[in-house]
Amino acid sequence: MSVDSPVWLEVALNGAAGQAFQPGIPVRPADIIQQGIDCAKAGASIIHLHVYNEAGEPVEDADLYSQVIEGIRSHCDAIVYPTLALNGDVEQRYAPISTLAKRGLMEWGVVDPGSVNITHRSQAAAQMDGLVYSNPDSHIRAGLELAARDNWRPAFAIYEPGFVRLGSELSKQVPKLATPIYRVMFSDNLLFGMAPSELAVNFYADHLAQLVPNAPWMLSGLDADIMSIMPLALSRGAHLRVGLEDAPFGCVETNLQLVEQAVALINREGRTVASPTQVRNSY
Repeated sequence: MSVDSPVWLEVALNGAAGQAFQPGIPVRPADIIQQGIDCAKAGASIIHLHVYNEAGEPVEDADLYSQVIEGIRSHCDAIVYPTLALNGDVEQRYAPISTLAKRGLMEWGVVDPGSVNITHRSQAAAQMDGLVYSNPDSHIRAGLELAARDNWRPAFAIYEPGFVRLGSELSKQVPKLATPIYRVMFSDNLLFGMAPSELAVNFYADHLAQLVPNAPWMLSGLDADIMSIMPLALSRGAHLRVGLEDAPFGCVETNLQLVEQAVALINREGRTVASPTQVRNSY
C-alpha cells in the first residue's frame, strides 16, 4: 500500500473466546447485525464475525451466518466475512463456507497458513495446555482451492513469520487465486509470535516486503493493545483491524468506540479511510 492511499479498516466484532473473556462482544444475531451496521457507518469497510447458538457457544452454522451477513448487507455496502472452524476434518471445516459461497455471501474468507500453540501467560504459569490451532497443509490447500473456485479472497492470519513463507508458496500453486491479505497477529498475553512493538512492526514490514511485495497486509492482534504502533504500521504500508475479538480481554470499549478511535488516528496521520468500493477496486 502506498503511504498516501486510503487505509482499509476492518472490525472483528466478537471472536470465539466468548463473553467470559470479552463481556462486551455481541452474541445474538440481532446484536451482531446492529453492531456491524454501526461500525460500517463509522468507517469500517470490512467486518469479520463469528456466530453463536442460543446457549452462547460459538458455532459454524451456515444459516446463522447467512442471517447475519444478509442483515448487515441490507443496510450498508460492507465486506462481511465469516471465520473458519477451529477443529474438524477438512470437509467439516469448509462446509459452511461452501454453502455461503453457493448463496453468494462469500467475498472474503479465512485461510490460516500454518499451525500454532495459542497459550495464555496464565496457562503457562499454571502449567496448563493452551489451544493447539492446527492447519495441516491439506486444509490450507483446500481453502485456497475453494477461494479460487468460488471467487472469494483469502485472508491469512499470520501468527508466526513462517506463515508468510508457507502461505505465499502454497498460493502460487493455485491458478486464478485472488491475492491474499496478510493479517499480522500480535499479542500481549498469548504466547505466540511477537508482542506489539516497533521492532515487531518493522520486522514484519520487511519480511512481507521481501516475500510478498505486492500483497496487502494488515495490523491486528489477539488480546492485544496495538494502538501505539498503528502510526508506524501505517507509515510502513499496513492496513488496520480493530474490534473486540482482537482487543485486550476485558476491554471496556465497544466495537463502535474502537472503530471511531481508529478512524480518528488515521485522520490524525493525514490519511483517509477506504470505502468498501475503494477496497474492492484496489486489488
